[in-house]
Amino acid sequence: MGLILPGLYLFLQKLRKIAENRLRKARKMNEQTGGQIDEGGAPLLSDQDVGKQVTLGVDDPLRLDCGVELTNFSVAYQSYGELNAAKTNAILICHALSGDQFVSGVNPVTCKEGWWDLVIGPNKLIDTDRFFVICPNILGGCMGTIGPKEINPATGKPWGLDFPVITVSDMVRAQALLLDHLGIEKIFCALGGSMGGMQVLEWAAAYPERVFAAVPIATAPHHSAQNIAFHETGRQAIMADPDWHGGDYLSYDSRPHRGLAIARMVAHITYLSEPALQNKFGRQLQDRDAISFGFDADFQVESYLRHQGSTFVDRFDANSYLYITRAMDYFDLAERHGGGVLAEAFRGVDTRFCVISFTSDWLYQTAESRAIVKALNAVAANVSFAEIKSDKGHDAFLLEEPEFWKVLSGFIEGAAERYGLVSQ
Repeated sequence: MGLILPGLYLFLQKLRKIAENRLRKARKMNEQTGGQIDEGGAPLLSDQDVGKQVTLGVDDPLRLDCGVELTNFSVAYQSYGELNAAKTNAILICHALSGDQFVSGVNPVTCKEGWWDLVIGPNKLIDTDRFFVICPNILGGCMGTIGPKEINPATGKPWGLDFPVITVSDMVRAQALLLDHLGIEKIFCALGGSMGGMQVLEWAAAYPERVFAAVPIATAPHHSAQNIAFHETGRQAIMADPDWHGGDYLSYDSRPHRGLAIARMVAHITYLSEPALQNKFGRQLQDRDAISFGFDADFQVESYLRHQGSTFVDRFDANSYLYITRAMDYFDLAERHGGGVLAEAFRGVDTRFCVISFTSDWLYQTAESRAIVKALNAVAANVSFAEIKSDKGHDAFLLEEPEFWKVLSGFIEGAAERYGLVSQ
């Protein structure tokens, strides 16, 4: 088992048995329900599972940065509220690596609240009685949008590693096609944190005429060497799992859940802060009064990370994890739009920006956000900036942070007034 410690090995063996049982149950249910097929021939979850879904690229293909063209491909999304007659009240939410289209209400897959339910909904900060909120599952995702686990119509088998390598720019172009399909020429505001923030930046640089306001949160204009290193560690954990089968695990009725669980555990550490971990767990033992002198989860923090890993594999595809993390590593706004100069990526952009960072975020540090603000200032763009004091780390934007909510609410209200969206 290489470098996998005995206790972790036992945990992953247990995880494998659980996943195999769930897979058998899911397969049996799929046989009973008959599944569903979209126009492109890809087997899908039920409509209840993926929310809304459309087939794009029917008349004009989506040309990816790698040169491949996608036609008749599915994009799943969820919407909340109603689009007004003028189609001016649309807010685009861009989700992060492990997110999906279910930002509010109950996620039908996890049966838990949507990942931003604290912020989005009727009478909430982003009021769905006032705004039409759209959140698409990203290109390469695993919640109904075309990705490596879907069926390749040319072969009749899952794409696996034959799926073309994608970029954040590709994700945004697919979202633009979705908005075209919905008849939305311009969005009032684009918001997103982490990788969602990268998509927001790409929207503002690639389609400035279609974005009135943009809120990139806890993000960066490109990945640092450390960011890439953490992602590579996760990818190698997945690919080292014997059940990965060179990316063709679906043909073997298996899943590299052990590797994916470890990848999630490593990544989750980067989403937290040392003070948050210390305050929550310290060196407290897990369901025991003394250390076991073994390799089981003696400490609460160990049990917590193992739980994060085991629950993640229930809802995420391992190959999607490879593709999405690679897209994040390839993201470089200055190189793509500014000839290597970040300010040039924003030249001539009329979009109003609110850039937000958190003091304890060491994954995308405040210095990264300041670089974005400095670039915007260099071309006289309309930008405001807030660094929120928090000990919650990178995930602070997903949690209850009153100061963050106050800044976000103030910006949205001010931008809405400028855009002519009068509060009800």
